[in-house]
This record gives sequence, structure tokens and C-alpha cells, in this order.
Amino acid sequence: MSAKFWPDWLPIRPDLEGLSPYGAPQIDVPVRLNTNENPFPLTEDLQNAVSESMAVTLRELNRYPDRDAYTLRSALAQFINHKSGTHFESDSIWVANGSNEILQSIFLAFAGSALGFEPSYSMHPLIARVIGKDWIKIERDDKFQISKREINLALAHSDVKLFFITTPNNPTGTTTSLELIAELATGAMDRGALVVVDEAYAEFSAEPSAVTLISKHPNLLVSRTMSKAFAFAGGRLGYLIADPKIIQAMQLVRLPYHLSSLTQAAALAALSRAATLESDVIQIRRDREQLAAELIRLGLTVIPSDANFLLFGGFTTTPEIIWKGLLDRGVLVRDVGISGYLRVTIGSPAENKEFLAALGEVNRR
Repeated sequence: MSAKFWPDWLPIRPDLEGLSPYGAPQIDVPVRLNTNENPFPLTEDLQNAVSESMAVTLRELNRYPDRDAYTLRSALAQFINHKSGTHFESDSIWVANGSNEILQSIFLAFAGSALGFEPSYSMHPLIARVIGKDWIKIERDDKFQISKREINLALAHSDVKLFFITTPNNPTGTTTSLELIAELATGAMDRGALVVVDEAYAEFSAEPSAVTLISKHPNLLVSRTMSKAFAFAGGRLGYLIADPKIIQAMQLVRLPYHLSSLTQAAALAALSRAATLESDVIQIRRDREQLAAELIRLGLTVIPSDANFLLFGGFTTTPEIIWKGLLDRGVLVRDVGISGYLRVTIGSPAENKEFLAALGEVNRR
């Protein structure tokens, strides 16, 4: 939006002029593969469990929710401990309306400039700007990876107090090793800085989670979400795993009763059947590798991914023409602003088949 967009009588902050709201196109097409949603709806059993849990909550909807979401935080701690062999209690977990609210609260609670490795999740610098923080970017290498070189470049910025790493990275799908994350956390601790690891897509990766580093690196925060692997995008539940002191600081900036009783009830029901949802994650991983192989067979370039999407390029024409051609055929993918590439979410087997057929028509060689 340009500065002229706003009327003279509206006292909008000068630093927000020129910004546009975040969001992917919401277009009604048969095949939507642009927002990294889980393609599989909740099973009937899980739908019933959520409905029953929320029905109980409805009886007391006249009352405020559990302000600290203690039961939900305890369940999330058990889930993380089971998956990663850790020993967290509820006081190491915080919850919010999606991981974006978690990220915003981090920016609100802690001082200093912020730094990230780009290309990465575009909400990080956007939230920083909205909050009023300086954002510094370090470019990833030509394979969209972070190496020791980028870590050293980041640590050379002595004014930075918040370092952000997304792994698996959005929009590239690439991962960062625990060794490099630990190295960054060690360097950050020496100056009283924090390292935020955004693990929104962690369940789709075979790599161990950065939560396993927190016991040795208390300045490390791990942000997670139930939107992707739990097929809970409409439920809006994000959570943070960190040292209890960090969680206490986060509570200083949370709004009163910020997480509704209905959201808490639905999330608890989903967590109670996490094992059922895991089969869908396994299916998505398998379909990801198959889709990557098909794209390569079409002569395209595919960035190896540990997430539920693929970044692909090497087109016969521009990405813009490919994107529009797919849309004309009822398939919506994402132009993430990386020159020469588009991103596609792993869909259902039928959706993946329709995507490949449409792409074959648009990208004729």
C-alpha cells in the first residue's frame, strides 16, 4: 500500500505506511496447494472427540477460560517429551492463537534488534517492523542453507538480541543442523541474546528437534504449531517450548484470557489422538518424495525438502506465467518471491496428480 492509500484524517503510524497485510491469495479453485495446509481432514473419530470436548466446554461458556491454559500446556509437554525424549513440565510451555501470536509475543517481551536468515518466513521481519524493532537479514547460501559462515556473520552483529532460524525453512524446506543452532545459541548467550527456532514443519522432518538443546542452552526458544501436522489450521493453536524464566517473561505481554475455552478443548482432543494423525504425516512425507521425483522427471529443479511442500523451478518460461497457467487450470500454488521458483504444498494423491497434469500442460518443453 502506498502512503496515498490512507486518508489525511487517519493518524496511521508513519512506519506502517507502505506495508501490505500478510496473506496468501484465497481463491476458490478445485486444487489449493498454496498455504501448506494438511490435505487430510480430521477423521470422523477425531471430529467426534473434538465435538464432545467442546460440547462440555459450552456448558460453561459464560465463564472465562483458564487464563494460563494449564491442562493444555501439560498435555503439550507430554507430547513433546514423548516425541523427543525430553523432560519438560508445563512451566516450559506457552500457548497462543497460532505460532504467529507466539512470535509476536517474543518480539514484545524481549529487547534489542532481531536478525534472520533469508529467504525465510516473511512474517518474522513483518512482525518486527510492526512492533518497531530493527530487522537485519543474513542471506542464505545458493542452496538456501545456513553454514558456519552465515552463523559467524550473524554473531558479528553485536546489537542483535533476537536471532531467528526457521527449520525446516519456509519457503525452501531446507533444514539447519543442531550443531549450528547450538553454536549460534552459545555465541548469543555470551551477549545475553536469544535464539528463536521456528519449527512449524518439524513433524515432517526426520531430523531431531531443537527442543533437545534447551537443557544446555536456556537462551533457546522453539516455536511450534498444530496447524500443519495436526490438520488444525482452522483451530489456531501455536505453542512455545523454552526455559521457565522465558515463559514467565512471555506472560507479561499476553492479553488476559487470550486463548478461548473452545480452542483449548479442541486442541486437547486433537492431542489425545496424536498417534492417529501421525499416519497422515507419514503419508505426506511419502507423497512429498514421490512428487519431487515426478517434478525432476519433468526436467524441473527441486530443492530437497523436509517440510510438507516443495520449492521447484527450471521452467520453460517465467514463474509468473506458470503460476497463471496453473490457476487457469484450477490449481493454485504459491509465488514466494524467489526468482525462478514456485512453491507447491503436498496435497492429497488426487490433488498431486491434478497438479502434475496441469504443470505438464503449462510447462511444455
